[in-house]
Amino acid sequence: MKFPRRSGVLLHPTSLPGRFGIGDLGDAAYRFVDFLAAARQSYWQVLPLSPTGYGDSPYQTLSAFAGNPMLISPEKLIEIGHLSEDDVRDAPSFPGDRVDFGPVIQSKTGLLDRAFANFRAHTARPPRAAFARFCDEQASWLDDFALFMALKETHAQRPWHAWEHALATRQPPALARARESLAEEIEKQKYRQWLFDEQWLAVKRYANERGIRIIGDIPIFVSDDSADVWANPHLYRLDKNLLPTVVSGVPPDYFTATGQLWGHPLYRWEVMARDGYAWWIARFRAAFRNADVARIDHFRGFYNYWEVPAGEKTAVKGRWLRAPGAHLFRAVTAALGDVAIIAEDLGDFDAKSRAGVTALQNEFGFPGMKVVQFGFGTSPSDPFLPHNFARDCVAYTGTHDNDTAVGWYQVSSTERERDYARKYMRCDGSDMAWDLIRLTWASVANTAMTTAQDLLGLGHAARMNLPSTVGPPNWVWRVLPGALNDAIAARLLELTTVYGRAP
Repeated sequence: MKFPRRSGVLLHPTSLPGRFGIGDLGDAAYRFVDFLAAARQSYWQVLPLSPTGYGDSPYQTLSAFAGNPMLISPEKLIEIGHLSEDDVRDAPSFPGDRVDFGPVIQSKTGLLDRAFANFRAHTARPPRAAFARFCDEQASWLDDFALFMALKETHAQRPWHAWEHALATRQPPALARARESLAEEIEKQKYRQWLFDEQWLAVKRYANERGIRIIGDIPIFVSDDSADVWANPHLYRLDKNLLPTVVSGVPPDYFTATGQLWGHPLYRWEVMARDGYAWWIARFRAAFRNADVARIDHFRGFYNYWEVPAGEKTAVKGRWLRAPGAHLFRAVTAALGDVAIIAEDLGDFDAKSRAGVTALQNEFGFPGMKVVQFGFGTSPSDPFLPHNFARDCVAYTGTHDNDTAVGWYQVSSTERERDYARKYMRCDGSDMAWDLIRLTWASVANTAMTTAQDLLGLGHAARMNLPSTVGPPNWVWRVLPGALNDAIAARLLELTTVYGRAP
């Protein structure tokens, strides 16, 4: 069974504590695994691990395949001799409770540059052989990504559409000249990806050895300013100038009168089908290298998706189009086997679309999501109330896109919702986070998940993201050192044992 009765915690690595201004893959990552193991949890869920672009969002990435160099631990680089204590002695002092992305990126990039210089000057043969092997094994995406990032640096990080025409359109002579003139910069980008790969897979092995499975995250769409679109323009709906003709979004609903205009370029599904969805198979293969389970963000888009003409200011003027659905996942499972996928199937659906998405999930055994804090707004028949759950689902107290449990109760909910929640859980609201955790753990859902913020009982200020907004305070929250302590682990362990979720 892909999803037995188990539980886990959502915490993105950028939210881990540490001295370099952003959570990374150093000792704090291993101590978080220890915390999960002490509480007999089965899952650590992360957000996309890719390098971030616009707004520092992990859902607006520069590559669907690459890792985020900001997650590389300088302390682990000291352990392997790529940095010295002197190299990090002048690192700035950063806030412990949030990520200040601009200064952090500048500081950490400087450390990674020092590490690369030390690697080139002093590294002996075995590590160089491992680096060369990584470059060879990952060349199918790494070569284009490293060149893309090198070119972005020489163009002051401007989008690839703003580069010289010959580079933007990938003319072979221009690419050959760039590879020659930027050889060191290209190697540096590959070096960073190798470090990320080594450090992340070491954390994953440590987790797996302790019975913790990693739940990764696959955004269904990719950013226009990404190595993926630049290297494979034929796979996207672009015009002769390589600009999107149509973009992604969702139509108006109860929450948003103008819908949500996401702006990603849309796929040429008919082109992808011709080679058996090779790009998607490669993407899923990479995802399952980094994780044991993959959550697909906006899974509905594999059944039907909202197409908005490029240039529109809102998502109002669009249309629904069919996606390949089962044809794609039959190709994926034929290539990779019976993969473990969680389908993010939230949002408003008409009856036909709901039936189509459900049929797609059922064919491949992909459970959907239930967010418990959504359940208190309508009636006892609300599908997000636990007494209406099917077993084959993943229940959350909340996600990165929702308020914390305490924030929901104190700020984001209505008095009607609060009253119903108190009655439903027979509580007074004074410990809402743990009341929701208990309710979620007690549900029939095969998988129960909560957030680190809810374990800590934090309020609205600890919310990770507010959809349709850009910039701080989105994505900046961090755990303070020692906050996830033995007492919290013991409390979570008790619920996990009482409700039969301990492995």
